[in-house]
Amino acid sequence: MADLVYRSVMRDIKQKILGNEYPGMRLPDERSLSEIYEVSRSSIKRALGVLAQQGIIFKKRGSGTFINPLYLKNQSLFHYEGSNLGVTDSFRADGKKQGIKLLDYQVVPANKDVQEELFLNDNDFVYQIKRLRLIDDQPFMIETGFIPIKITPTLSPEIVNGSIFNYLEDKMGKRVTKSFMTIGVSPSDKQDQKLLKLGSTEPVGIIDGIFFLDDGTPFEVSNMRIHYKYMKYSTFVSLDQEG
Repeated sequence: MADLVYRSVMRDIKQKILGNEYPGMRLPDERSLSEIYEVSRSSIKRALGVLAQQGIIFKKRGSGTFINPLYLKNQSLFHYEGSNLGVTDSFRADGKKQGIKLLDYQVVPANKDVQEELFLNDNDFVYQIKRLRLIDDQPFMIETGFIPIKITPTLSPEIVNGSIFNYLEDKMGKRVTKSFMTIGVSPSDKQDQKLLKLGSTEPVGIIDGIFFLDDGTPFEVSNMRIHYKYMKYSTFVSLDQEG
């Protein structure tokens, strides 16, 4: 239960950050946050610690806790690591209108590749979900994912028309916290050109990812084909002291 409390606090703070609700880019102190959320100081400390690890906030000794301006300016388009804020939430700060068009939804036996990547057995089934993502009515990504039925047996077409990651956390108490991603680029094919409105000589960005729950269980294997104009990736790199 305590684990769910800190997650709830962390998520609400993120939403307030995205909504520019903290004057001066500064968060209230831990005591004030504890009173606001009516939770223990330890839950607040844990929530702030995770946000700091993600690079969303930073502590300035003697001054308080501040929002990292780089986070607001350059939010990764695919911000899955350490958070359930996926594509659905990543454009809220910019006031972008989002849309999802469900192209395919079916239950299929997991093939050998999916079995290997998601640690499934021969008799396991998965949801095969294909969606077209839009920003301000402009298509920017074709997303094809495979999710084990045994992890989310209630994943309906209505649910996948929204944020699957947020549903997972809100309704099932599970979070996607890690991902392994391969990022590249390729000539666009006929489907890319039709759905993403690309010319025959224009490329498409490709992200292949495996997403993991906070207990280490593989949750989804996904292929994302992105309009090259939206292909952007940002990350934090830690430099050792000897450099």
